[in-house]
Amino acid sequence: MLSVEGLNAWYGQAQALFNVNLSVGEGELVVIQGLNGAGKSSLLQSLIGIGPRVQGRIQWQGLPIEDWPAHRRARAGLGFVAEDRRLFTGLSVKENLWIAAQTASAAIGQDTPAQRCERILSLFPQLQTMLQRPASQMSGGEQQMLALARTLMTAPRLLLLDEPCEGIAPVLVAAMRDALLQLAREGVAMLVAEQNNILSRHAQRVLMLTSGRLGPA
Repeated sequence: MLSVEGLNAWYGQAQALFNVNLSVGEGELVVIQGLNGAGKSSLLQSLIGIGPRVQGRIQWQGLPIEDWPAHRRARAGLGFVAEDRRLFTGLSVKENLWIAAQTASAAIGQDTPAQRCERILSLFPQLQTMLQRPASQMSGGEQQMLALARTLMTAPRLLLLDEPCEGIAPVLVAAMRDALLQLAREGVAMLVAEQNNILSRHAQRVLMLTSGRLGPA
């Protein structure tokens, strides 16, 4: 599904990733662990096509995508949820979801935005009562739920998740975990960067990123 070979990344002259090799198979949950500054965000950003300058091979469904812009990768089925959420804070929950639906990948078949929204809100019932609320008036955990829900509106086949359960209330951590595990059971592949071991105990593989170098945990 996703294959990465010899990936290096730089911010200016500072190298952030060193010869990273990685694969994620169909329906697989892979967790990347590492301390702050280890390069987890740099790795995920490199895969979606934002952030650092990269060199190496990134293949998605057998196609080389390292030269593709981020929007083309997203339309091909890669979904990215950043640690800083990147919501349209002046828009409502519903508006954030419907904007994302306009960039849905080709993998959705005949699924309509309304059907997709209904399905996603069943995963996150907390959002159902907030549809008219501006994203700026949500808690951090609620914003994280919305960020994930918004990405799911694009119908991704692989989710790239940067610390999805970090720094949010325990009750929302449990809701996020349960939703992600339900998606995993339904066959959505995931590559998750985390420090708190919320998802690693359920993963098929756990890898460790140390100073930009990836190896077994």
